[in-house]
Amino acid sequence: MTTTDASPAATTARPSLRVARERFLSGRPLPQGVPEEVVAAWRRARFFGVPHDLEESVASPPLSGESTLLGAARPVLDRIVPALGVGGSLLVLTDERLRVLWTAGSVPGLGACTGLSEQEVGHNSAALALRTRSRAEVHGPEHFLDRWQDVSAVSVPVLGPENGHVLGTLTVASRLCTAGPPHPQAAFAEATVAAVETELRARAGQGERALLDAYVRAARGPDRAVAALDGRNRLVSDAAQRLLTPEVLGVLERAAAGARHRDVTGVVRLPDGAGCTARVTPVRLDGRTIGIVTALEPLDDPAPAAPVPPPPVTLTGSSVPWRHAVGRAAELMRSREPLLLTGERGTGKSALARELFGPDPVQVADAARDAGLDQALSAWRPDGLLLLRHAERLAQPGVAALNSLLDQHPDTRLLVTYTPGAPAGPCLQRLLDKLSARSVTLPPLRERTEDIRELLPVLTPRPAPGQPPLTWTLDALRALEAYPWPGNVTELAHVVRALAEHRRVTGPVRRAELPDAVREGPAARPLSPMEHAERAAILEALRRHGGNKARTAVALGIGRATLYRKLREYRR
Repeated sequence: MTTTDASPAATTARPSLRVARERFLSGRPLPQGVPEEVVAAWRRARFFGVPHDLEESVASPPLSGESTLLGAARPVLDRIVPALGVGGSLLVLTDERLRVLWTAGSVPGLGACTGLSEQEVGHNSAALALRTRSRAEVHGPEHFLDRWQDVSAVSVPVLGPENGHVLGTLTVASRLCTAGPPHPQAAFAEATVAAVETELRARAGQGERALLDAYVRAARGPDRAVAALDGRNRLVSDAAQRLLTPEVLGVLERAAAGARHRDVTGVVRLPDGAGCTARVTPVRLDGRTIGIVTALEPLDDPAPAAPVPPPPVTLTGSSVPWRHAVGRAAELMRSREPLLLTGERGTGKSALARELFGPDPVQVADAARDAGLDQALSAWRPDGLLLLRHAERLAQPGVAALNSLLDQHPDTRLLVTYTPGAPAGPCLQRLLDKLSARSVTLPPLRERTEDIRELLPVLTPRPAPGQPPLTWTLDALRALEAYPWPGNVTELAHVVRALAEHRRVTGPVRRAELPDAVREGPAARPLSPMEHAERAAILEALRRHGGNKARTAVALGIGRATLYRKLREYRR
């Protein structure tokens, strides 16, 4: 029910939709012509147990703790609040779980809420915008709640600057729009979200620059072992790379995450046998701690000899698609011509590129940080090796500069990684066409599931002294191989690392320990929107009650036999 098209409810007369809702609530047959998506939304609200006569909720104070979204949005929202007028509109900002972070303005008869999830208040524009990742409107009787029958609302999702994930939603609510969609303040909501996303990008760039500056200051001097981390980015000197083990790196990553909430200045306790000490200094921006810089010092006594390292992840796997792709890439790298590596995110394009370059020094240009390639190309030497990551993020000036460089130096030692997605512009398409004759596509993990059992020991962190290595039950391995892995090897690595670091039981990893989505696997048949909502609610309830189906059935308000039947239906 997004506003790119007319809302289905707009084509249905308001009185008819009100009558249809009343019949739905009383259990009577619905009239003809009621939009199916509206009926499905009402059914979800009833499934979640939302009372249609829910009273006004008492507004609660903003959520405690630091909110990146609210910090970036507040300056924008404070500037635009006067444009709301007096008593005409309500502006609501939520996080990615639809918890209300901030409100302003008012609408007669419409009180503030603490949350806008469908489980709490039924169908609404914020929940619809979060699900569709696009602007959405809900008008009058499309809502499930009685108190929203004379309200029109438009919501726009707020997307993160780094990964495009939905960080929250912005909603403008007003009295019922008799003219139907588009909502008269739809453009206002979209412009506000655009301003918030611009502020988020600016703040993300400031944090990265502050981390880089702190790293450069700390790394001055010969052979200094320094690492800078903020939970998303990691800068490591060559000397630190020789000292860092997976265990030490895990400790430092946790210290970087904890630095946002407590002081971590001083020496960090490292695992036994680490072979070094780590002194941490927080990195601050505008009075907030955004990361850490750590100086590593080797111990006087030599550390115990490390076991022979496993082969690189980029070369692990014996499946035909993977060996063919790696072999083809290695063959093309033997000549002094550019090479293009394509594939989904997380398939290992950048890691394989570094393996292909070997020990030679490589200049890395990341279009996600330098879209115009101003810094990278100004420092590039014609006889040097250049790795260009995230070519899909190149701005038009960067693409033009790279096309010009290839025209002038056709034998450039260049390796480009590209993740297909949005349609490429004409300038970028020309670059891709130029490189297409020498391109290799890395297969996604779901197309080489036989490699998962080989990848697991390579991705598993080395166990602490005296601890057994991580092993897996056959049932858990089958679940890992059945899961489609949309994040590919990167997602698998995150799952393995989390299990290795946080599990509190011994013995092989069992299926029950895997994340919900991996444990349950994809549905065996296509599900309707209603079934998707039911399945998600059931899985979440099972997780909350530790897999106990009896308690889960009671919490959902259904019989145990009904719960078993629904679980069987979703596995057919």
